[in-house]
Amino acid sequence: MPPHAGNIILHQNFSPSDTGLMQEALMLAARALGRTSPNPPVGCVIAVHGQAVGKGFHPRAGEPHAEVFALREAGPLARGSTAYVTLEPCSHHGRTPPCADALIEAGVARLVVAAVDPNPLVAGKGIQKLRAAGLQVEVGLLEDQALIQQAGFRQRVVTGRPRVTYKFAQTLDGKMAPLEPKQLWLTGPEARSFVHELRNQTDAIAVGSQTVLTDDPALTTRLEGQDTRDPRPVIFDRSGRVPVDAKVFRPGAIVVTESQQTYPEQVHVIRTTDLQEVLQELGKLGINSLLLEGGPNLASEFLKAGLLDELLVLISPKIMGKGQSPLWLDLPELQLLRDVKVQQLGQDTLIHALLHDIERVSMPEITAYTEKVED
Repeated sequence: MPPHAGNIILHQNFSPSDTGLMQEALMLAARALGRTSPNPPVGCVIAVHGQAVGKGFHPRAGEPHAEVFALREAGPLARGSTAYVTLEPCSHHGRTPPCADALIEAGVARLVVAAVDPNPLVAGKGIQKLRAAGLQVEVGLLEDQALIQQAGFRQRVVTGRPRVTYKFAQTLDGKMAPLEPKQLWLTGPEARSFVHELRNQTDAIAVGSQTVLTDDPALTTRLEGQDTRDPRPVIFDRSGRVPVDAKVFRPGAIVVTESQQTYPEQVHVIRTTDLQEVLQELGKLGINSLLLEGGPNLASEFLKAGLLDELLVLISPKIMGKGQSPLWLDLPELQLLRDVKVQQLGQDTLIHALLHDIERVSMPEITAYTEKVED
């Protein structure tokens, strides 16, 4: 049994090697963003003396978890190794056997976890099981990065609804649409690539009926030379104005309406426009993340209902003057944004801000849980 076996160490002073290996696990998890729902994206690295001997990530629901792929690659080298996992290993039987059991059976000696799983079926139980089996367990390495990756999953398992982000582009004078079609692109190629990468990593994308009637968008992902997938379209069409032959009504599409309109068989219909009910229904469909696009009307409704979690604003270095569609978010009061980050994307500026924090299982809760176990 290694030194300090059986202890849960919180916010350890991790070595540069530990940090590098967890960063690699996070990069592995990122390869499946938007593809694992209703599960979270998870990466795992098995290492011996600071060198990776096995790597894996969870590719999609129903397939093995990250730990299993990493252990398969490590083989017998896993005995006595350290496992770096971006999310606490599961301890229950779901579609796949518990990953905690696989780590124990493989003889892993030390486990480093980025973030604790908020799922009530896990939420510390995986850590407890591994600790009871004699593993040294350390928690919290690169936790903030892991929380960002897992934000949608964490939101859905705690609240029952997906995490909602509103993305929009505007000129310096606050306009969202040009007068002339030839001026359609407000932003440059780097910003447009960012938007399509965002779609590639998001479960569902929502617009209002006016956006569909005006543009007939496909709401697909277009990234040249990359393996991409399309988010599920969600169309908010209260009175059933959108024609059923619109491009968005592809297999897997969702329409939110109060009308009795008949839609194609492959379209899932939610016949309520109560946003809380709509999001709960999307959560039941396994949707972890929802991206709002289009004009400000739909986003204003989410804001007023307290259901908008993040903002992504692309600001173009252009002045439109008397252009159409000024940006008017209809708010009942001043909204406080937090964790504001600014990034340059070619000629454009990206501002990312949170309205609601990412769900987490706090370290004090785990500390109390540990003390209870050790009594």
